[in-house]
Amino acid sequence: MKFSNFFSPTLKNVPAEAEIISHQLMIRSGMIKQSSAGIYSWLPLGLRVLKNIENIVRDEQNKAGAVELLMPTIQSADLWIKSGRYNEYGKEMLRIKDRSGREILYGPTNEELITDIFQSYVNSYKDLPKNLYHIQWKFRDEVRPRFGVMRGREFLMKDNYSFDLSEQDAIISYNKMFEAYIKTFLRLGLIPISLRAETGPIGGSLSHEFQILAKTGESTLYYDKDLEQIDPTNIDTKKLQSYYAAVDDLHDQSKCPIEKNQLKIAKGIEVGHIFYFGTKYSEKLGAFVQNNKGENVPVHMGSYGIGISRLVGAIIEASHDDKGIIWPLNIAPFKISIINLMIDDENCKKVADNFYNQLSSKFDILYDDRDCSIGKKLSDNDLIGIPYQIIIGKRDVKDNLVEFKVRQTNESKKISIDEVINIVSKKINL
Repeated sequence: MKFSNFFSPTLKNVPAEAEIISHQLMIRSGMIKQSSAGIYSWLPLGLRVLKNIENIVRDEQNKAGAVELLMPTIQSADLWIKSGRYNEYGKEMLRIKDRSGREILYGPTNEELITDIFQSYVNSYKDLPKNLYHIQWKFRDEVRPRFGVMRGREFLMKDNYSFDLSEQDAIISYNKMFEAYIKTFLRLGLIPISLRAETGPIGGSLSHEFQILAKTGESTLYYDKDLEQIDPTNIDTKKLQSYYAAVDDLHDQSKCPIEKNQLKIAKGIEVGHIFYFGTKYSEKLGAFVQNNKGENVPVHMGSYGIGISRLVGAIIEASHDDKGIIWPLNIAPFKISIINLMIDDENCKKVADNFYNQLSSKFDILYDDRDCSIGKKLSDNDLIGIPYQIIIGKRDVKDNLVEFKVRQTNESKKISIDEVINIVSKKINL
């Protein structure tokens, strides 16, 4: 993609309404634009990141055996009335009436709707287990939306729901999702800390929340430092769940079960939550199956959520510097930026065009061919946070060199023009 054709309206100054660094950087880099309080348009740069995160989440869900579908954003109130949650949920739920006076709502979650879908088609234990997920926009009318996409009213979420014959089977499904979540966050370049959590309005007897480490996080975490050393190829779910981890209001130093030198204190941001809630919804909404004895029994259920749009902000909070965003390679909007500092110089243009033509067939490339100052080009590319920069200047080209910069470390070196394609390919294909 040529920057001159792209739509990425960058800003130099920090917007007054942005309180936290991720909100500031997302607006300054042209990722989002506020439409109304807590609701944002995702501009092309932001959308590319959002889709990259979504694809990693989807891949891990598929590997764990979940099956994708898509449910509507607008739901009938009837199912929520039947489950007992319509009046209990509170003002966060956006309630609407259609032209016929029927009560409908903008879904904040999908336990009721997925249970109704399941019970319409599954009636035998032979069809279990089932795990269904979708990636869908949701709405919760926060009393005070703030912090950009970290606490917005409209947000993109992956939520899935498991159906099992027994509690024992349901715990197996729960642990599969626990493992899938750990793998997902590691692939996103994050350090996930799992904590036992309250079930809240979802209900149930078992729940974990997932926090990722960030210096600017909203929660203070106390946890066993071994939780930072997770081998993605060998995840032991039971062991991970046995480690001590607690948020600040649940941590009591006098009762902490681990030694002081083993205890780590850090800031975190919640990005995922999983629940096992038994037969709470299946009993009320008629999700029964016949077991091997011919008895009709309610299925045991779990639900599992990851805030995909929230993850964009959380990753920026965890990975930035005073120049701008530092994207992990897996989710970067582009892998490489080719920065032509002298667009009017024939040699610079020839080198830049050649790199673009060779690399764009293999990788997502942003070619900065804009007619603007050198300072703006360099600062914009640092702000956007693309992992690798190929900087092409008039003097270097005369010496058959370009500057190669790694955004994560801000280290750069001069390399031969002839080596660029090989070096870049190796870096990205590691």
